[in-house]
This record gives sequence, structure tokens and C-alpha cells, in this order.
Amino acid sequence: MRTIKGFNKAKKLLDRAIASEYSPVSASPKSRIGKSDVSVEQIVRNIIAEVQSKGDRALFSYTEKLDKVALDALEVTKDEIVAAYSRVDKKLVSALKVASKRIHQFHLACRKKLETGFLTDGVGRQVRPLDSVGIYVPGGTAAYPSTVLMTAIPAKTAGVREIIMVTPPKKDGAIPPPTLVAADIAGVNRIFKIGGAQAIAALAYGTESVPKVDKICGPGNIFVAMAKKMVFGVVDIDGIQGPSEIILVADDTANASFCAADLIAQAEHDSMASAILITTSARLAASVNHEIKKQLTRLVRKQIVNKSLESQGMIVLVDTIDEAVRLVNLYAPEHLLLMFRNARDYLKKLDNAGCIFIGPTSPVVLGDYIAGPSHVLPTGGTARFSSPLSIDDFIKITNIVALSKDDQKLLGKTAIDIAEAEGLQGHAQAIKIRLHAPKSKAK
Repeated sequence: MRTIKGFNKAKKLLDRAIASEYSPVSASPKSRIGKSDVSVEQIVRNIIAEVQSKGDRALFSYTEKLDKVALDALEVTKDEIVAAYSRVDKKLVSALKVASKRIHQFHLACRKKLETGFLTDGVGRQVRPLDSVGIYVPGGTAAYPSTVLMTAIPAKTAGVREIIMVTPPKKDGAIPPPTLVAADIAGVNRIFKIGGAQAIAALAYGTESVPKVDKICGPGNIFVAMAKKMVFGVVDIDGIQGPSEIILVADDTANASFCAADLIAQAEHDSMASAILITTSARLAASVNHEIKKQLTRLVRKQIVNKSLESQGMIVLVDTIDEAVRLVNLYAPEHLLLMFRNARDYLKKLDNAGCIFIGPTSPVVLGDYIAGPSHVLPTGGTARFSSPLSIDDFIKITNIVALSKDDQKLLGKTAIDIAEAEGLQGHAQAIKIRLHAPKSKAK
């Protein structure tokens, strides 16, 4: 990986990456979350319009055209789910159940801390779960059961009544068995064999088979991301997730082989993934580079990792951990791994990160699969203003106003003054007519 020496030089590169939508390393004109492509936008717009007008017919047509599968039915049957268990290794089924339990326990703890609502002094609010949620799970040639657990379980724990999952089918028209098993374990209510922008459109507007939902969650390719962006407002979305990101901050106490492995693990996701090491140790920087080369020889996806590290990765040498923290807050990474002395003492200084992992025994991969918090995290610098997927994403707040006559009298004159200052006589009148109404006589 390319090595950058000095805080100011690194800051300049990161400033360009954020302010000018440039890649942090190559300075090529590409955003961390992908710039809008006019052709992609038009394709997605056409797909959404066709799903709106033709419903299921459009879904069958696009599945055949794009996924090369002629389906007889869109929805996965109970028999298919039962059969999936026999096709999945028992060790994986057990692992998914263990992960499911930990994810549920984490979000249940969050729910217990969540405000349950109140009504005092005539005002308050109530908390309710969303009625229905759609989750998008990438598929086709690969299976991502962890994504199922990490999106469906927070929704279920929040109390969402109906969880609808969409995922593209394989060439034989089936959904990967691990994905189906994970969906069953997570409590998904219905599963549909559709992917891409057409799946997002179906969840947003509904078709003869696919019910309309209140919110859509989950990662996907550029067409899925664009579709989510376009339907926002018709439904809510969790965000627009881009390629995986990690910043690893380390000093001379860090294990170079651990550091290399953690950087490789995130670079393995995608050739556009970003893996950055910020360290105070030149010795560690050299050792990590050496370890990366050695560890890559064992990997099947080494070409993807190589491309990612060459184009998006870098090692930054700084003088102090405080300088590293300033760079982290500027970049706002999806994953932040701390491998330096007294790392916990720096938590209050770290403002912008999707998830913080502390110490050599807390690798990001455990967060990807089993630690408990969702691995659906803000990317592309959006950790500056957004949060990881959690039960908070699946609830809604309704404010309540239930004032007494005394409250109305006490507050009314002030409200009239403000309404008249804004030139809204009807507003003022709505209060005056009450304040001056004759008292009703008791019978």
C-alpha cells in the first residue's frame, strides 16, 4: 500500500476526498459512495415506472432479462424453506442460531433503554414500531446469511409486524439455502425471488404479489442504491451504503499480522473498498506491508484485495495518536479499529465512526457476523450525521398534545401574539374564539 508521511499531507488528501468527491489515494474523480451516473439513473427510473404500471409482469420480465431466470412464481414457499435446512451444513445452522441469539440480545438491550413514551403537563409522545419493513439481501452467485440476520432481527426486536425479504435468485431459480435458513431463524414473514431496482420498486409501490412496505433496508449494487434513493419519500430507507471502509489506528504495540489481516478482511469485500492504516510507528507500517503480501498468497479473492489496496488503501504515518484521531473524525469511517495503548481513553475524542472496535481481541470480522450490533453501518463519510442500523430505525414517534383549559388560558395569549406577528389571523382566531367562548352552564 502507498505510504503517506505526515498529518498535513494526509489531511490534504482526505479533504480532497470529502470536499471534492475524490478518491483518497488516487485522486481520481470518483466519490467514496459513487457519483450518480446519468445512464444508471435513467435505467432505474424506467424500471421503477414499469413496475408501477405492470406489477408482477414487470418483475417476471426483469428477472428473466437480468437474472436469466424464467420463474413460475415470485414467492418462496414453506416447502422450499424446509428443504433448505437439509442442504445447509449443521455447523452453519448452529452458527446462525448462535449469531441470531447474540444479535437479538443486543437489540433487546437497546429496546429496554428506548423511551417508552410519556404524557405530562398536557404534552408527550408515544412510540410505535413500523408496520412493515422490506429487507434487500444481495444474492445470485453468492449467499449472505449474515445480512439477513443483521437487518431482520433489529426490525423483529423493535416489534415490526411484517418483514418482507427480497433477494435475486440463482440461475436455477432457487434462493441459496443459507439465505433461506437465516431468514427463517430471523423471523422473516415472506420471501420473494426478485433483486435489483425492480425489487426496490416492488417494495415501495407494491404489486399483485409483493406488499408495499413502510421502510426498505439493506445493501446492494449501484442500481439498488439508485432505486432506494429514488423511492425515498414514498417509503423510508436506511441509507445509501457504499463500499466497505476501515481505518485502523495503531502504535508500536500492535501485532502486524493482526493489522494486515484486518485490513485484508475489509478489502476483500470489493475492489472499491477502502482500507487505511494510521500509525505512529514506521516499523509497524513496514511490517504490515510485508504481512499483507504474505497473507495474500493464501486467499482466493487476492485479486480483489490487491486492487482495493492499490487504489483505495494507504498507510499514514503521524507523530501522535491525537493526530490520528483528528484524521479519523475528518474521514468518518464505517469501521474504526483501535490497536494502541489505552485506546479506551480516546473514546470521548472519537466523534465520527460507524462502529468502533477496541483492541486486538475485537476484530471487525466479529462485528460482521456475531458480536451483536448490526453490521449495516454508515459509509462514505455519512457517519458524521447518521447512525448504524438499529431498532431505532424501525420505530416512529408520535407527539401528543392534550392541554387542559388552564393550560389553554396560560399559553393562548402568547400563541396569539406570535400568530398575529406572522400575519396568520386564522391561527389567532382559533385561539381567541376559545378564550372568549361563554362558559357552559352545568345541567
